[in-house]
Formats: sequence, structure tokens, C-alpha cells
Amino acid sequence: MSTQERRILVIGMGAGDPDHLTLAAVKAMRRAEVFFVLGKGREKESLTRLRREILDEHLSGPYRIVEAADPWRDRAQEDRAGYTSAVHDWRRRRADVCERLIREELAPGGTGAFLVWGDPALYDSTLAVLADIRARGTVDFDHEVVPGISSVSALAARHRITLNRVGRPVRLTPGRRLAEDFPNDDGDLVVMLDAQEAYTRLTGEGVWIYWGAYLGTPDEILVAGPLDEVAERITRLRAEARARHGWIMDTYLLRLQPEGGEG
Repeated sequence: MSTQERRILVIGMGAGDPDHLTLAAVKAMRRAEVFFVLGKGREKESLTRLRREILDEHLSGPYRIVEAADPWRDRAQEDRAGYTSAVHDWRRRRADVCERLIREELAPGGTGAFLVWGDPALYDSTLAVLADIRARGTVDFDHEVVPGISSVSALAARHRITLNRVGRPVRLTPGRRLAEDFPNDDGDLVVMLDAQEAYTRLTGEGVWIYWGAYLGTPDEILVAGPLDEVAERITRLRAEARARHGWIMDTYLLRLQPEGGEG
């Protein structure tokens, strides 16, 4: 590798608990001289603040944080084609922003980093954005990925359960696909990005739910039990939390006929 080639580190930060940061992540952070942050508006300033607290706790040397506004995304598309098109358009505009940051804020031969919530390989756009930029050929860099503890792993740990059961599959799906993916061949479903509370349409199906919001943070909320009994409570807690914070990040596991009286 040329000594003048830029280096980009994509570092998984975990679901929110600063103690979930791995030793590999800390070592990678200490190699970076600049950290790129795409701000998501005033309602999510706490996420940017937590990034700064993590950096201050683990870094002793000088570093820079370069912030830019995350491009607006069209979330009104309901059909699959429209949704996919909207996501690709958003990622392209995100790539425009990140390309500029890398080119203008990171000198050749330098090392920059993106701190990613959870794990960079699970429902995050950073790797796709960097692939887009590299394909353009407008700025030369190599990149490295440091995995992190995902919200899915944190969810299972906080509920003291395993994600999979003996001989059965487990599937990850976004909330908008839940109606298509349920039931999952006698397996279980982990649901992410459910803005429409799709779980409410599965009452009466004998399902248990293990739900968590703001996992790993002081605002963490956990609920587990038969969906028929706890769905209304989860919906109420989601509404209250969104009103309080201005945003919500939650994940849940749906399981048919829990073994051994789980919950």
C-alpha cells in the first residue's frame, strides 16, 4: 500500500453502552486522527454527544471531529420498489457528503474513522457508501472494518436468552417485511427498523416477544411476554419514549411457543 493512500476505519461502537466497546475498537480509534460524523438533527444530538464521550474516555492524544449534516431521506415510500429507490438515492447523496469529507479533511497518508452504532455489517449504510465512493475513483483510500456488538446481541443478552433454538433457524428482517416473513418455518424472527409497529398485527398467533429500546443506554427499556398481553404496553412505551427523546431505536425477537417457560 502506498504511504500516501488514505486509510478509513469503520469501527463498530456497540449498541450504546460505552463498556461494549471492544479492545479492537479502542485500538483502532487510537490510530485515527480525524473522526467523521454525520449529524441527524437536534433530536439525536445525544448520539453525537455519546460519541464524543467515548472518544474522550479512550483517547489521550489529539484528534479532530468533522461533522456534516446527514442528507434528508424520503421515508414516505410504501411499496418495495419505491422504498429501495429512496434508500439508494439517500445513500448516493450520503456518498457525496462523505467523499467531500474524506477528500478535504483527511490528508493523503492519513487515517480517518467512522464510528458506527452496533455492527457495521448489520443494517448500516457506511460500507455501501464507501464502496460507492471507491467506485467513483475520485479519491484514493483503503478501508478496514472493526466489528461491534449489535443491538441484536445486546437484546438477547439483556433478556438472558439465546437467539436461536436447537435445530431451528432464526431470521433477521425489517419491520416493513414482517407480514411476509411470518411465520419463519418454525423458527424465530428478529425484527429491526419497525417504525410502523408491525408486531401489533400478529396478536392472536401465540407469539412471544422480547423487545428492547435504547439498548445499552441509561434510557434502556425492556419488555418480554406473550404478545397478546404486552403489545399495548410496548406501543404505549414507544409513544412515551419517542415524545420524550424525539426518536426511538428498538429491536425485538418474535418466538413461537417458548421453551421451558421463557420470559
